[in-house]
Amino acid sequence: MEEREASSATTEGAKSPDKLKQPSKPWHSYISEDLPRSLMDSRDSAIRSARSLHQNSSTHINSLQDFMLDMRSKYAVYEDAFFRKVKDGVTTARDHPTMTAGLGLSAAFLLMRGPRRFLFRHTLGRLQSEEAQFVKAEKNVNMLSLSVDLMKKESKKLLQRADLAEMEMITGRTELMNAGKNLQSLVRSVDEVEAQAAAQYLKHELQPPQGRVRLIDSCFSSIGSFMSDSLLHSTWILPSRDFPC
Repeated sequence: MEEREASSATTEGAKSPDKLKQPSKPWHSYISEDLPRSLMDSRDSAIRSARSLHQNSSTHINSLQDFMLDMRSKYAVYEDAFFRKVKDGVTTARDHPTMTAGLGLSAAFLLMRGPRRFLFRHTLGRLQSEEAQFVKAEKNVNMLSLSVDLMKKESKKLLQRADLAEMEMITGRTELMNAGKNLQSLVRSVDEVEAQAAAQYLKHELQPPQGRVRLIDSCFSSIGSFMSDSLLHSTWILPSRDFPC
């Protein structure tokens, strides 16, 4: 690298004196030599650009002419086909006057407002009405599905309530059965009390009057204490005890 830099420095040092030795051209030599040369170069470039532009424009013009000729031929073909169709239609109408009259009457019939509305009402209008009915039916189905869901929920609630009512009924039945048993035991106790009272009544009849009064008082006091105890303890079963009366 250092050798290359040294060699380049020597070559530049050798060239620099040559550049310094070359004298600058005077202005008249520039006008006499360089100016005509630059003018000739600019003229040649202008001529070349003009030739290229002419060639390009000629190619574009030729392509445009070809396109116009193609379009003209296609237009002629389509025009011939159109007029041929028109001629065929005219000949067909002339050969079939009944069909032509029917088509003309139907066209005039369609151009009138009333028949056009009638046809629209019975074609597109019917389709629109059917679509509206379909939408309405779909809404009704959705509402019906919602009502069915609500009925299912209500039926579940009713089933739960029925189960609760059945359980309450079973518990009430058991309570009634227990109350019936208690009443039966109470009736038996009352029968026993009545039997004891009848026996004591016979004893009262055989005792003197003063003993009867004391015995009746003691009997009522014992019965009152028994009833108060029964009410306090909420029991309906009378114990089988002997009253003094």
